[in-house]
Amino acid sequence: MVFYKMADLFAAATPAHAPLAELLRPQTLDEVVGQQHLLGPGKPLRLAFESKTPHSMILWGPPGVGKTTLARLMAHSFDADFVAISAVFSGVKDIREAVQQAEMIFQQHGRRTILFVDEVHRFNKAQQDAFLPYVENGTLTFIGATTENPSFEVNSALLSRAAVYVLKSLSEAELGQLFERARQQAFPGLAFADDARGRVLGYADGDARRLLNVLEQLRTAAHAASVATIDNSFLEATLASDLRRFDKGGDAFYDQISALHKSVRGSDPDAALYWLVRMLDGGADPLYMGRRIIRMASEDIGLADPRALRIALDAVETYERLGSPEGELALAEAVIYMAIASKSNATYLAYNAARSFISKDKSRPVPEHLRNAPTRLMKELGFGSEYRYAHDEPEAYAAGENYLPEGMTKPNWYKPTPRGLEQKIAEKLAHLRELDRKAKIKGK
Repeated sequence: MVFYKMADLFAAATPAHAPLAELLRPQTLDEVVGQQHLLGPGKPLRLAFESKTPHSMILWGPPGVGKTTLARLMAHSFDADFVAISAVFSGVKDIREAVQQAEMIFQQHGRRTILFVDEVHRFNKAQQDAFLPYVENGTLTFIGATTENPSFEVNSALLSRAAVYVLKSLSEAELGQLFERARQQAFPGLAFADDARGRVLGYADGDARRLLNVLEQLRTAAHAASVATIDNSFLEATLASDLRRFDKGGDAFYDQISALHKSVRGSDPDAALYWLVRMLDGGADPLYMGRRIIRMASEDIGLADPRALRIALDAVETYERLGSPEGELALAEAVIYMAIASKSNATYLAYNAARSFISKDKSRPVPEHLRNAPTRLMKELGFGSEYRYAHDEPEAYAAGENYLPEGMTKPNWYKPTPRGLEQKIAEKLAHLRELDRKAKIKGK
């Protein structure tokens, strides 16, 4: 647990040997790079700062976008003490100690305390519940930081007592602004070739802390090698291979798989290929990607192009045989095919409608004419006696026959689209329905 008095909040946090990211941490709101949708004139967090009235909140966003910085600035702006704990290393005992400090500070000095909980999503429900009484009685102002969706990771009681602010990755222009600030303040004599600068910004991947850590690494390496200008060859010799900011179990993962699925559904092969390769580059399991591609074939293409499912299955089988990187080409081929194939969610909708009906309906008996009759007794009971063998009927169709349980209205769950093969399916079903209609008239 880290505790700072308001007066020494920034001084205590930035010793001379601190990393560059800490040394350059903004000390005023105007120094913050990015998050203008929250910090611009008239925007929610700007208004919160200007009101001088703290309120509990959750800052949700990817790493390196300023969550900790904003919490510290609030403590400074609100003339409050700042207590920071990390859910990775802390437990209920640390929470109690933080509360005791807050109570003591208020009693002795009349000052509020801001309790900053980093990675609050890592606390379990009981640990999160431990904050509630002290948030409600005003002992402390709670600020939680999380990279995960608070709707799923923060319990509803705590969530209802805190405003949620969504922070965004820094844009390339914002990273460039931070890049120049770091270069001028920390190593003004070091130059960057244009292509090397662009590559460093790309490597940072929207993460300010990562950018500053990379720059610090480059500064150290350049000093050791007596290099005055950093170019691409120096970057390649100094930095490890590019690693995208990609959490295999977090929101970034599910956001990207969602983007892939929607790009396929939207029939955009380039976008679909971009998200596939982006995820593979970030370390996603290719077989997981293959399973999602199979799902796309069933959910969004269906019977408009039944070949899509076979192509998806073939792609997964090919990957299983070849592995990476050769097998990834088959996944790419499948994704492109899915994107350009005719689309239909008729099967998906029909299945969901049937599933919903079955979950609520009673258990209806199988009609006698559809039952099997392997024994003499069952035959004597009439099981299967009135069944009409479709192959013996005109067009191999028993017009007017009923295959649903007695008394059940025909639901018409499956409604083929006018696209791809389903257009032909729709025409066939319309013809069969007409045969049923004529059979009923004839039966009268």
